Amino acid sequence: SFAPGEHATGIELSDHLLLRINKEEARAVGLTIFEYSLVAQPTEVGPRSFPLNGLAELSAELRELTLDILQRPPVSNFLSLSGYTPSAFETVPITSIRPLPAAA
Repeated sequence: SFAPGEHATGIELSDHLLLRINKEEARAVGLTIFEYSLVAQPTEVGPRSFPLNGLAELSAELRELTLDILQRPPVSNFLSLSGYTPSAFETVPITSIRPLPAAA
């Protein structure tokens, strides 16, 4: 949690990610990563990425706000956002977990 105890709106981004935001202040309140050991495990070709299917359930305004919050710290310290383009006319937002810094 980035702001413990603060009331927030929960946004289920995927089966593995729950983002909590303060809509009025346009900022992240918390990020929950379910099954971290699975989603953070790299594949043989690089980081494991997964689609942010939950964005499709949001209003255009809330989707835009959520994408903005995802691309700023503190969320961007944990998630890397990108797009998968299955065709020239479609882009699917995807994310991967950033590696945690090594302990000193």
